[in-house]
Amino acid sequence: MSDLGTKERDDLRKDQFAYVDKDGGEHLPIHDESHVRNAIARFNQTDFESKTAKEEARKKILRAAERHDIDVDEDSNVKQPVR
Repeated sequence: MSDLGTKERDDLRKDQFAYVDKDGGEHLPIHDESHVRNAIARFNQTDFESKTAKEEARKKILRAAERHDIDVDEDSNVKQPVR
């Protein structure tokens, strides 16, 4: 995975992150294949403000995985609906 420098991260749109918190903090970039894979791996390590926010991020990650032809293991936390 390529590291995102400050400028590169600042150049990303809000919709290129799986989760943007209420303060505008951007979490889990999903703009390219390597970052989608990383978002899948780090999904359960991220603190979300609510179950709704976590579910929305989960869905965004899955859509990004589909766009990048990434198979998500059925046992992956990101594959399981948030309860």
